[in-house]
Amino acid sequence: MFSPRSGFVSVPRQRSPIAKLRGAGAPHPLHVDRRDFLRLGGVGGLSLASLLAARGAGAAGQSGTLGRAKSCILLFMGGGPPQQHTFDLKPDMPVEIRGECQPIATNVPGIQITEDLPLLARHADKYAIVRSVTDEYTGGAHGQSVYLALTGHHNPRVKGDDIKPEADDYPCIGSAVARLRTTDQPVPPHVWLLEMHRRTFAGEGAGFLGKQYDPFRILQDPNRPSFQVEALAPPKDVSLDRLNARSQLLRELDQRSDAFLDRPTTEGFRGYSELANKLLTSDQAKKAFDLTAESERTRDRYGRHKFGQGTLLARRLVEHGVPLVTVYWNGEQDVSQGWDLHYEIHKRLKPLISPLDRAFSALLEDLSDRGLLDETLVVWMGEFGRAPRIEPGGGRGHWGKCYSVLFAGGGIRGGQVHGRSDRQAAEPADLPVSPADLVTTIYQALGISADTELIDVQGRPLRLCQGEVIRPLFG
Repeated sequence: MFSPRSGFVSVPRQRSPIAKLRGAGAPHPLHVDRRDFLRLGGVGGLSLASLLAARGAGAAGQSGTLGRAKSCILLFMGGGPPQQHTFDLKPDMPVEIRGECQPIATNVPGIQITEDLPLLARHADKYAIVRSVTDEYTGGAHGQSVYLALTGHHNPRVKGDDIKPEADDYPCIGSAVARLRTTDQPVPPHVWLLEMHRRTFAGEGAGFLGKQYDPFRILQDPNRPSFQVEALAPPKDVSLDRLNARSQLLRELDQRSDAFLDRPTTEGFRGYSELANKLLTSDQAKKAFDLTAESERTRDRYGRHKFGQGTLLARRLVEHGVPLVTVYWNGEQDVSQGWDLHYEIHKRLKPLISPLDRAFSALLEDLSDRGLLDETLVVWMGEFGRAPRIEPGGGRGHWGKCYSVLFAGGGIRGGQVHGRSDRQAAEPADLPVSPADLVTTIYQALGISADTELIDVQGRPLRLCQGEVIRPLFG
């Protein structure tokens, strides 16, 4: 199908090892500040309810037989982590290719990762490493690759960086999950934590699904003592009794509207207005975001830094019923450009990889100890990897031709490596996997069929994703 606005062309899914696809991505995530959210509460709850009611439109696509994961935590390393310094080392190559780090054994015989990830090395039995992810289309720009990684689609409009969202873009994974995986819990269906590139890319939000499916966005540093989600706090001059009274008024107005609105419309509006009120009045919603409820030992275990506390918060959110949480992370404040390591890679990688090791390993261990790992999919990825050869400035350029991604939990069989890169980690040597395959596999683990269709802004059914499921990953 062709869109005169975006030039989008929908083509049948290809059956080659790397899915050939065309598509589109997603728009600006909804940044809900306290003032806006409170305006959506009370009588303003009419506004939030109106937004939520739009979720009644479109196609459902959940299948209980495809995957057993109830939720997903996506750890997204904005900028592009280097595969040669993390999960695909080349110790036999010259230093200008392999870098300065050395491999260490993991708790799975035959699997090695970098010596800078000693804690994750103890948990290799819990995750699968995909070392053959390859993108045949984008030129290695952040904007193009972020779009592809988060939607599983290409968009001819999205070329280079600094490409702003459009209303007819494809939705990101979290927004699609929010649309397709309904929850009766009084929590947002898709939460965005931290920052990726300190700018907005196409592919980060709900696209043609509408802004009501944009992520609930929290950019504050959860490691700060003063951290709280102010948007969930009612105004000081409005008591809970008054909020509940306003909610009752909304229900009465809904009942009266039955006379001139069809039943599905009024029932849907009533349900969404109640959800709006729950987000402001529910103890469960407040508890989900309350890091002070965690013990000092647990908080130390994840690491007293932005990424560590953000990852801990993600665990709390899925534990309280949030279907998908994305933790975007481009590094601590003292690491210029974060994972976009164009210079002095060995020096600048240290303050990035240590927090990663501590938080990621704690998350896997914590989910396992709580009996949640089997029902929680965890994915670690960036928009691409880094070039095979270290450049004169001591860094590595963008590289989408071959990079690594990790999967854990949610039915994934840990302790395995899928695919293989060549001697320089420059191209796949075996079992190539496309970004579209990664997105399709995430949906698979969550029980959402790749055949699901979504309705775009022009009322046309569009296939959710066109990649192939990486079936060997599942136990």
